[in-house]
Amino acid sequence: MLKKIFKHYDYSIIITIALLCTIGLVMVYSSSMITSITRYGQDSDFFYVKQKGWLIIAGIVFLATILFPYKLYQKLLPLAVLATFGLLGLVFLMGHTAGGAQSWLKLAGASLQPAEFAKLTVILYLALVLGKRQEYINDIKRAFIGPIGLTMGIFIFVAIQPDLGTGMIILIIAVAIMLCSGISRKTFFKLILLGIVMLTIMGTIGVLTGQVTENRVGRFTGASDPFQHAQGVGYQLVNSYLAIGSGGLKGLGLGESVQKYGYLPESHTDFIMAVIAEELGFFGVFLVLGLLGFLIYRILTLAKRSTDPFASLICIGVATMLGIQAFINLGGLTGLIPITGVTLPFISYGGSSLLSLIIAMGIVVNISFFVNYQEKNSKKANNVVSYPNNANPDLS
Repeated sequence: MLKKIFKHYDYSIIITIALLCTIGLVMVYSSSMITSITRYGQDSDFFYVKQKGWLIIAGIVFLATILFPYKLYQKLLPLAVLATFGLLGLVFLMGHTAGGAQSWLKLAGASLQPAEFAKLTVILYLALVLGKRQEYINDIKRAFIGPIGLTMGIFIFVAIQPDLGTGMIILIIAVAIMLCSGISRKTFFKLILLGIVMLTIMGTIGVLTGQVTENRVGRFTGASDPFQHAQGVGYQLVNSYLAIGSGGLKGLGLGESVQKYGYLPESHTDFIMAVIAEELGFFGVFLVLGLLGFLIYRILTLAKRSTDPFASLICIGVATMLGIQAFINLGGLTGLIPITGVTLPFISYGGSSLLSLIIAMGIVVNISFFVNYQEKNSKKANNVVSYPNNANPDLS
């Protein structure tokens, strides 16, 4: 019985996730050794041990989510929405501040970042609501006012922590799901115009209330001309360039990074790909990006194959989350965009990020089970040929 159940899962997705998590754990150890010693004395594997613990928890959660039918999330969604807003609100009352943002909650000795799980709530909510409103999907008032309201509510909660990087990911996820929900081009442009107006209003409010600080402006300055500000706002980016450039084709060797010796302050989180480039070279970077690209491709293929709008939109949201999060992380360490503190999926250190990604992947793998099962039964049905009066065909 179990053999019949497990053969319908997409194991290419499972194997890819396992490879990425393994590479991530190895690189967290390598990139965080010096930081662990400087912060925690002789404990060079501090971050490695914590990340390994999160991976064990994530593995258990992953097994549970791939066995949990994805359609049941429809019943749990109201509770998930309430929990998301509750946790985001709790951050302002008793949140832990790190890196200039009050984004974490200390629960049972562990730090949780509710904004990471808010991304998953947005995906599930939009997939459910827009999947059920296909008959009037081009009626903005009936189909989109609720989804836009919830998305903007969560965005505001996250942005004022402040965590603009995660906030932008949430907005882009929402735009991608809305674009793929079956709306016409005319309706989509109306939504984009509405979004621009709302963001302009919020941006103006942010300026008037002092949300646009000198530190945030400095991130744009550092990205545009880092060498001009090499001892200031461009310091991290200059050292990121040095790490990437010194790695070359094959890299300096695992564990041989120079920039992780205090030159890259967050070498195990924001700038872990710079360490990968330095130690493993172009081939290491290509391997990580290839695995992420393949994973996104498989999820989008699954979205196309599914006949259930809810499942398809979930896959689109998860694929968008992976793609845009990777782009923002890599864009920051290469100077394409300002540094935002967004982690590289499955690779960077961080329990909340890893756990939210694993839950999303578990849901996707569960969807793959139903899609593969449905396609197999459909093929069997198409191969059945009926004859009148139960007569056998003459094969002579």
